[in-house]
Amino acid sequence: MDPRICPACREIADRPLVRQGDRRCDGCGHRWPFRRLPLFALTGPSGAGKSTVGAALVDRLHGRAVVLEQDVLWTAGLRDDVDGHPAFRGTWLRMAAMIHQNGRPVVLCGTVVPPEFDPLPERALFSTIHYLALVADGDVLARRLRARPAWRQWDEPRIAEMLEFNAWLRKNAPSLGVDLFDTTHTSLEATTEHVMSWLRKRLDRPESSPAEDHSPPKR
Repeated sequence: MDPRICPACREIADRPLVRQGDRRCDGCGHRWPFRRLPLFALTGPSGAGKSTVGAALVDRLHGRAVVLEQDVLWTAGLRDDVDGHPAFRGTWLRMAAMIHQNGRPVVLCGTVVPPEFDPLPERALFSTIHYLALVADGDVLARRLRARPAWRQWDEPRIAEMLEFNAWLRKNAPSLGVDLFDTTHTSLEATTEHVMSWLRKRLDRPESSPAEDHSPPKR
């Protein structure tokens, strides 16, 4: 089921070859059916509401899409030290592509931006990636992060990094092709409804939208 592996010769592709409706092995030439669906990234800084909204989306999207939280795979084996965490990102793209073969698109909730997905070989497995970033005013974001339980380890240097990312995202979202929604003064219900409206408009529209090359601050 790994989309990199040819079911005929069992060789693994460094860069998967995907055409309309099929995958092709560049070794033996074998072709097999492949669903190249759009991926939906619900992103933004920690504390803006991604996980809370994601949980609310599960029932709302039942039967239409699969909602996943990216932090569940943030394990020691995937915490690569390279900027952008390509091993972690690539694993998630392969996971989402496998789920897509069951005919359901994925809504991935986690902190990610186009420059972290676009260069990866696994990006070819998707027709497009749509991004919606939840953001908030810096003081509100900091207050939310400081209120989190101690086991989540939100010390002041880490909070400062997230505030920097929040500011960077607000500035660069238009050129990245990322939509923004401010949760500073918005209820969970209103935020969830906005995300649902955003998703409904795109679930049946698998069009691509390439982004420019920008580099986010290291997180």
